[in-house]
Amino acid sequence: MNTNRLNRVINSMKEKDIYQFVITDRMSIYYLTNINIHSGERFLGLYVNQDNEVHLINNQLFPLHNNDIDILYYSDTESAVKKLSKFVHKDKNIGIDKVMTSNFLLEMMELDIAKKYINASSCIDYVRMQKDEEEIKKMIKASEINDKSMKDIIDFVRVGMKELDALEELKLIYKRNGADGGFSFTPIIAFAENAANPHYSTGNTVIGDNGCLVIDMGCMHDGYCSDMTRTIFFGEPNEEAKKIYNIVKTANERAIDKVKEGLKFSDIDDEARSYITENGYGEYFTHRTGHCIGMDVHEYGDVSSIHHASLKDGMIFSIEPGIYCADKKVGVRIEDLIVVTKDGHKNLNSFTKEMIIK
Repeated sequence: MNTNRLNRVINSMKEKDIYQFVITDRMSIYYLTNINIHSGERFLGLYVNQDNEVHLINNQLFPLHNNDIDILYYSDTESAVKKLSKFVHKDKNIGIDKVMTSNFLLEMMELDIAKKYINASSCIDYVRMQKDEEEIKKMIKASEINDKSMKDIIDFVRVGMKELDALEELKLIYKRNGADGGFSFTPIIAFAENAANPHYSTGNTVIGDNGCLVIDMGCMHDGYCSDMTRTIFFGEPNEEAKKIYNIVKTANERAIDKVKEGLKFSDIDDEARSYITENGYGEYFTHRTGHCIGMDVHEYGDVSSIHHASLKDGMIFSIEPGIYCADKKVGVRIEDLIVVTKDGHKNLNSFTKEMIIK
């Protein structure tokens, strides 16, 4: 059990007047306990209250040998919620997280195990947003592996190769470079008009001798995610493609330069979006500027116009502006991971953003 992280969650519960909290998000349980269980449809819940009572409700199919926490097992013929109810203070409110499935929540309500049910996700989400020193070190390492792997995959891709062939090679590259958890998400390798689709699924398109190639990729290492994007060109790009690339690159750099404690996430989004808009491509920047990242590739919090929370030391998020012009068969995105520091920020990525032409 990580007592420092647990105490931060309990302090947040006290601030919000939530006496008890059932956490069912698998990665949040892992974050607090270092217990990583894929329980599937079976209930897995961490009960926490303001008096520092902590219990893990776990199916007996997933036995643990852990002395730091009280573990209550149930079988497939028993109700996990009834087991949970033994700890719940019925006369007090109870927090649940946003990923608890409705079948378990409905059973809790039918059994009337608490006074009131409250969405308490923010009690853990905001804690996970601010990474501690150990987490930052792990994310730096994951990004170092990603930087090296980006160089390797760019060296590997060539005219006549299918996007999916490059994706298969990337699996091997990550393994050679030391990533111990595979992909942090399914990478996007998108050529020409496919690059103009921000969430394209890598397919059988053959890489030609004239067009852009977006490579959006990330690996897992030591339980933490990396994520970065670069766009390269096959053949000499036309003047508009060069212009688009340089606008995106500058938007990325301007947004990164602005990052410091006290500013809002929306300020960072505005820096990138305003620059792209001023240069005539605002309607082609169709997504938020970035997302928070850690044990999950998409964690709570994003860099968008509607997220007005303040940046704090230890927060890590992507900055990934893009311009997508399907009619011109051009899509450009450039992405780095940034950690907020007490004296500004640090870019976790170092791979070049200068235009690469193959």
